[in-house]
Parts: sequence; structure tokens; C-alpha cells
Amino acid sequence: MSQSNSKVEQSLTIMKENGLKYTKKREAIITYLIRRNRYITAREVYEFMNKEYKGVSYDTIYRNLHDFEMMNLLEATDLNGEKKFRFHCCQEVGHHHHFICTVCGKTKEIHMCPMDFFKEQLSGCEIEGHRFEIFGRCEECR
Repeated sequence: MSQSNSKVEQSLTIMKENGLKYTKKREAIITYLIRRNRYITAREVYEFMNKEYKGVSYDTIYRNLHDFEMMNLLEATDLNGEKKFRFHCCQEVGHHHHFICTVCGKTKEIHMCPMDFFKEQLSGCEIEGHRFEIFGRCEECR
């Protein structure tokens, strides 16, 4: 089984464990996100799905993306005022952050976290979470 198929199977198992029924559309969304391997908009997913499944609604696509994010299958970010999604589940990489290309959406993992620096400055505070992303243009888009 390829790594991509394994990720799809793991994702489908997580969906089932969270009460979502299997559908070919959900499998197609997850497969598309795995293959794209970058942050993409709900509109991009919708356009892809509408080619495969004529008449699928944008609301259905967005609702599924939101559900997948809540199940930790996807991670989301806001880029240029628009929410974008990226496949996240089943990653073997530990805690990390991203460089995100503002042109094509390509991402690069950053294997360092700046939280140690901030923890020192926030003594006495309880940090509940954080998000750290660097935006710019990748090698191809420069």
C-alpha cells in the first residue's frame, strides 16, 4: 500500500471513529488534499470536486473541510484574508511550523519552535496554544 493510500485509509478510519459515514466524496476530498500537499482554499477543493461530482454544493465541501479540521485531519490557516486547508493527519513529523508561499501556497516545514523564548517573557501566564507561520515567496515564485 502506498503512503498516500495509507493516509487515506487512516483518515477514513478517523472519520468513522468520529461518526462520519464513508462516502466517495469524502474520500475524494481527502485524497485531493493529500496529493496537493499545500494549503488550498475551499474554492479550489470545490472546483476539483465539481468536475468529479457535478452539482456538489460549496456548503457541503466547506462543511466537510470544517469537520475534517475538527478531527485534526486538516490544519487551517488564514492567508490573504482567506481560510486555507492542508492535510495534517498521520504526519510522522512532530511539532513543527511552516513557511507558506503567498503566491502558490507551497509549504516548507520549520523544525523549530519559538515558544521557549516567549515562555520566558510570559512568566506566570498559562499558554493554551500557539500558531507560528512565516509567509513569503518560495524559490519558484520569486
